[in-house]
Amino acid sequence: MRTTVGIIGAGPAGLLLARLLRRAGIESVVLESRDRAYVERRQRAGILEQGTVDVLRAAGAGERLDREGLRHDGIELRFDRRRHRVDFPALTGGRSVTVYAQTEVCKDLIALQMEEGGPLLFEAEALTVEGAETDRPRIPFRHQGREDVLECEYVVGCDGFWGVARNAFPAEVSRVFERSYPYAWLGILADVAPSHDELVYARHERGFALLSMRSPAVSRLYLQVPAGTDAGQWGDEEIWDELERRLETDDDWKLERGPITQKSVTPMRSFVHEPMRHGRLFLAGDAAHIVPPTGAKGLNLAVGDVVTLARALAHERETGSPELLDAYSATCLRRVWQAERFSYDMTTLLHRAPDATPFDARLQLARLDRIASSRAAETDLAEAYTGFPLG
Repeated sequence: MRTTVGIIGAGPAGLLLARLLRRAGIESVVLESRDRAYVERRQRAGILEQGTVDVLRAAGAGERLDREGLRHDGIELRFDRRRHRVDFPALTGGRSVTVYAQTEVCKDLIALQMEEGGPLLFEAEALTVEGAETDRPRIPFRHQGREDVLECEYVVGCDGFWGVARNAFPAEVSRVFERSYPYAWLGILADVAPSHDELVYARHERGFALLSMRSPAVSRLYLQVPAGTDAGQWGDEEIWDELERRLETDDDWKLERGPITQKSVTPMRSFVHEPMRHGRLFLAGDAAHIVPPTGAKGLNLAVGDVVTLARALAHERETGSPELLDAYSATCLRRVWQAERFSYDMTTLLHRAPDATPFDARLQLARLDRIASSRAAETDLAEAYTGFPLG
């Protein structure tokens, strides 16, 4: 099997890249190790930056997003039983974010790929990447019990943190920067209308809490818990009681409870692999970088990567110049490190470390007070949250 661009992974990065390449007249084949049902139901990110929404619309994947997505013009910060709303459009020249789950983005892009795009092979496990330094790299893969090889001009690893693409980088060229956090998020889905119409980020002495949503009828909520926590250790009423404590305010706001349909624990990690290119092998999304979820950056960073790469491949096709491809890693990493910085800042601002001292607690409150009282500090948060420029 031959193609121009071999894409490993049918998450949002791989699917969107295939879509952008098709619209630029560039052939691709997508290999996905899981089946379609798994890809369309795995729960991940739910906040789309303004730039991500714009890209999906331009790619022809915005119809259901515009119909079902929930536009949010701000977030609420809670601390010391106080509430402070950050108004995104007023601080960023009109930008906002949209609540639309990654599962729904994948469903939309899969439908378009199956109808209009190139081959998308499910249950096709990429085994390795060969010949990244040559002009004809290869992806040996296993599909329907048989082994085959996809010959390409370029290979893009959109196969996540545990995928094979990053392992094809020689050890002598790879640099890894990472940090693990001593806490995690216990997340729930509940069949109850959200208790607030925008996301609520709460800093509390007992730990962080987040009130989010998946739809007008489904709430998504999170609690800071120790790293390694088993979600089954928490009973439903215990979860609601703790959420109520951490989200409490001095006014008459009330947390609405409902049946919990799903529990999970998300570890917290910061990770960057440099460079994001070796020869004709490129990394995108979680294959190259991980951020803690506090800043809502993971999916949006992946979109930035593939927009940059699609533009570079189209530029080379049209002009013969490899200039943008040669700059791919440096271009992406500038945005990646700003997102890492913002995600780290949000995480340390709102979470209570196990060894936190009273001094640390006062610093957190001082930082939150600064955001609530300074337009400059508030603007910095709003600009980062709604998205750094793509590409």
